[in-house]
Amino acid sequence: MIRYLKGMVLKKSQSSAVLLVGGVGLEASCPASTLAQLNEGQESILHTKLVVREDDLSLFGFSDERSLELFELLLSVSGVGPKVALNLLSSQTPALLARALAEGDLRLLTAAQGVGKKLAERIALELRGKVPAHLMGEGGAIVRTAHTEEAELALITLGFRESQVRSLVAEIAQKNPEAGTQELIKLALKALR
Repeated sequence: MIRYLKGMVLKKSQSSAVLLVGGVGLEASCPASTLAQLNEGQESILHTKLVVREDDLSLFGFSDERSLELFELLLSVSGVGPKVALNLLSSQTPALLARALAEGDLRLLTAAQGVGKKLAERIALELRGKVPAHLMGEGGAIVRTAHTEEAELALITLGFRESQVRSLVAEIAQKNPEAGTQELIKLALKALR
């Protein structure tokens, strides 16, 4: 089992990266958040999962162990393959995705490409009570309030993507628990610029 790669990034595409490890170029499919951290010509580290199928060996790479653990958790759901799991990890931060899985937040899960309502419901049902607290970050599950929902709606109305807005507002609300709707919107707009 290949669990860790350390090497120079030879090439990066929209969905994968090739690392030169001991004279061998290994390609790993990665979520968008991991690819954003990789730079061609620089040494990098990937935590990996090798998925073995009858006619295929596929390597998947992640910038941190939390993302790898979430990927493996998602693969445990029937009907969720590596591509859907990567799309889910590309749509949210690992902590926000873990919270969405723990809370069964269908709106957040369906924001990922290839995840419809039925699949989101299956994921929520099968992972209910199975998401470890350490994957959700320091704050645990997101506490949604009228302020966060109003701030999200206002930012979405302004044209920002729902998945981007939800994760950002959640992070801001966690750091500023006393913030009202206007303050959340103001801080989010500052971060989005």
